[in-house]
Amino acid sequence: MNKEQYLDFIASWHEIVFILMFVSLGLAVLNYLLFQVKYQSLKDFKEKFDLANEKQTKMLFRSQVLLAFAIFLFINTLSDETVELKTTWFFIRLFVGFSIGFLWGYVSHLVLKFYYPGKLDKRLKRLRYTPRVNPQNGNKMKLLSEEEEDAYLDEGMQAEENVFSVDYDVWIDPSTGYTKIEKYKGHLSALECDRCGFQTLRLVKEEIVKEATETEDGELHKEYNCSYCGRIKRKNVVLSHKIKEKSDTARLIDDPLSHDNRIAVIKVEIHATNGELKEFDFQNLDQAKNFLQEFDLEKLHEDSY
Repeated sequence: MNKEQYLDFIASWHEIVFILMFVSLGLAVLNYLLFQVKYQSLKDFKEKFDLANEKQTKMLFRSQVLLAFAIFLFINTLSDETVELKTTWFFIRLFVGFSIGFLWGYVSHLVLKFYYPGKLDKRLKRLRYTPRVNPQNGNKMKLLSEEEEDAYLDEGMQAEENVFSVDYDVWIDPSTGYTKIEKYKGHLSALECDRCGFQTLRLVKEEIVKEATETEDGELHKEYNCSYCGRIKRKNVVLSHKIKEKSDTARLIDDPLSHDNRIAVIKVEIHATNGELKEFDFQNLDQAKNFLQEFDLEKLHEDSY
């Protein structure tokens, strides 16, 4: 490539980069604005909770990736005179732009992974516990306690709460008796039972049928039980890698908590050896105690089989 061809290439490159930079910036802003418009258009607090919980972090990450790409493009519009002198500077500018753009994206990822969940959790709690309004008369509704709400939940719903796969909030208008039941994801995962339809199917047994070796796959037998309808489901899973011995799951002391009516909220923190931290909130000590008896870190994230 001679000098004239190189200069023509640089000129065309700058035109394309400028266009892509503004497109990327526009998409980042549009992605954010569309989410905000949809969020603000929702009137129901539960709908806002679900949208923020499921989509907000993903939306922010997409916007940050687009911004990182725009930064990369912007840097590739700088120092025109220097880049025109020698081809080497073109590739140096590419590398610098990529490095800064990648750094922006990586820092954004760390912020969204470690810092932002705390802010989002405060927002979600505000949405969840803001007093609901009776649509019939405009009266403020009361959130029932765990003990009071059982009268308004059927047996299947109570079974879901007992295995901590689902948490129900029951709001009631004391003056009219109008109730509203909202469903939230629980602290522990459970599968939806294909017989009764409730999220009460839990893994109760794992057994290695055939050990995996370096040259041959093994087989793992899993057994699930529905705590509501009693459904038993079995599944065999192929073990494609040699199994390493699992460390014993930490054992909880008997009766770690005793009932105390003066306590309104219980916060449980689980610190894993790999640095992972899980926090859980409960309305009373009995609920926290039952959770600790059910808790198994290895199965906390298991939501498929």
